[in-house]
Amino acid sequence: MSTARGASVLSNAVDQLTRSGFATRRRTELFDRLVELFLGEGFVHLTLDEIAARLHCSKSTLYTLAGSKEQLVRAATVHFFRCATDVVEAAVPASGAARERISAYLSAVGAALAPASTQFMTDLHAFAPAREVYERNTRIAAGRVRELIDEGVTAGDFRDVHAVFAADLAATMMVRIQQGTVRERSGLADADAYRELAAILTAGISA
Repeated sequence: MSTARGASVLSNAVDQLTRSGFATRRRTELFDRLVELFLGEGFVHLTLDEIAARLHCSKSTLYTLAGSKEQLVRAATVHFFRCATDVVEAAVPASGAARERISAYLSAVGAALAPASTQFMTDLHAFAPAREVYERNTRIAAGRVRELIDEGVTAGDFRDVHAVFAADLAATMMVRIQQGTVRERSGLADADAYRELAAILTAGISA
């Protein structure tokens, strides 16, 4: 390959990567703004035309994100929980007492859910594809809490309780929070309920 041709190929490759990087950033920015809109106002009442207008983009741009409003809502919900998971995990100390790590984890889950308006949560629970995303993330979070409890028992940070029972208790409450039962019966928003769960759980099993 000649030097000139090689330089041309390299230039084209760099140009493609640049365009790809811009497209990815643009896509992420749109999803970030979409999530902000949905969290603040819900989504059932919004049409695709209204969403496009609020995001200051064309309707055709929205179709590059998803093929329908239903798919767009689900994709935005996945984006929200994926980003929230990264933030939550980053909030958990890599080492230290298990009580602080569990408290940090559950409190971070609460903080991640704090921007969600009552309307968003109502819409989410009424829309099966989005609700299923929340349910799946709740199961994953419950499994993470179980790991932290197991680590705490092994390290001696927690008294010799049955770790499986403690983890099941946490998982049960997390599911009840996700299902809206706690909100209905106690008036606590999901974010506040997670903070209360952190306080009660860690106090109950501390050595």
